[in-house]
Amino acid sequence: MSLILPATLLFMLVAAYVYLWRSSHEAAKFAREYQDRGGLLIDVRSPAEFKSGHLPHAINLPLNELDTYVPRLAQDKNQVLLLHCKTGLRSELAAQRLKRQGYAKAFNLGSYGRAARLILRPVRPGL
Repeated sequence: MSLILPATLLFMLVAAYVYLWRSSHEAAKFAREYQDRGGLLIDVRSPAEFKSGHLPHAINLPLNELDTYVPRLAQDKNQVLLLHCKTGLRSELAAQRLKRQGYAKAFNLGSYGRAARLILRPVRPGL
């Protein structure tokens, strides 16, 4: 009986990890393709952070402005939204918030560095 609780917790942690990994992996695998097909690249950092450097074609929408501006930019709830920030935390919160609002294709690319590697990576034929 004493092993049931730890085993259950371990199972839940593994399940959560797999879910988050798959979601992140899908975004990573298709980030460049999504952007090339019209996905919006949204940087949820502050305006000062954005001004210090940002990815080409990125739109700066700080986390506290998402509810106001995303519906104007993405009237179609099937619009692909590629989110990133400095560490990936704010962009994860943004992705969750947007999914609750019905944007099923809101993806967290993670940190600025990871998003840069995914978006700016050279295109290799056959991938």
